[in-house]
Amino acid sequence: MADEAIDDVDRAILYAVQEDARNMSSGDIAERTGTSDSTVRKRIQRLESDGIIKGYSAEIDYQKSGYPLRMLLYCTASIPERGEMLPDILAIDGVISVQELVTGEQNLLVTAVGESDDDITPVAQELLDMGLTVADEVLVRSHEATPFGEFDAETDS
Repeated sequence: MADEAIDDVDRAILYAVQEDARNMSSGDIAERTGTSDSTVRKRIQRLESDGIIKGYSAEIDYQKSGYPLRMLLYCTASIPERGEMLPDILAIDGVISVQELVTGEQNLLVTAVGESDDDITPVAQELLDMGLTVADEVLVRSHEATPFGEFDAETDS
């Protein structure tokens, strides 16, 4: 849990870095929030140290980069072991994310990318070899994301 409560300035910072962390300077964010550049830098540092901002990453268009298949694999793991398995699942070639689900029979959602079925099939086999049950496989056509609207101070009333 964060040491300090999240306020409107923090929310605006979170929205801005979700929107475009690479091209959003602390000066740009300061202008949006009506604060100083140094305040924004200190807030970002606090949000990072509190673990609220966990990192910065590039959004990759896997299809354009030569990996047109994006597969969601819904898996079931034993509840005591599922959290411990996340690093091993992420180490599987082709896996780009894993989510721990807390409701339903399927309690892990693994996302893998590949050029063809021949790339995805070994991912499913490795999951099975780890003792997971692969309950369902879903082929994704597209994936889009947006910043969390509750962080956008401009939409608050």
